[in-house]
Amino acid sequence: MAGIKGNDFSSPDGVMTFEKTEMKVANLGNVKVARVVIQPGWSWSSCIKPAAGTESCANRHVGVVASGCMVATHDDGTEMKLCEGDAYVIEPGHDGWVEGDEAAILYEFNTEAIEHFAEYSE
Repeated sequence: MAGIKGNDFSSPDGVMTFEKTEMKVANLGNVKVARVVIQPGWSWSSCIKPAAGTESCANRHVGVVASGCMVATHDDGTEMKLCEGDAYVIEPGHDGWVEGDEAAILYEFNTEAIEHFAEYSE
């Protein structure tokens, strides 16, 4: 196995779409990285919840915001606005939405969550 792996989102290993969402996946051996573009007006509760069938998102998210802003609110009452340059960990049990009129571009690093989203893809 090579000591360095790389990949390119211009020719992703997978593309998943959801309402107001596009996720491009790059495989790096046993790790998956996703570039997620979520459009203004997107929220987990309106765009993903109907397919997920849960009251809140059951996935753990680890990533960084490349541009735009989103807000995450957790079932425990915590809420955080995440904007360009912010790194985050969002534990299971949350909702989220795009803040403002600009798409939010995120890079996600949790392989399990990325694989789980494939179940909801259009």
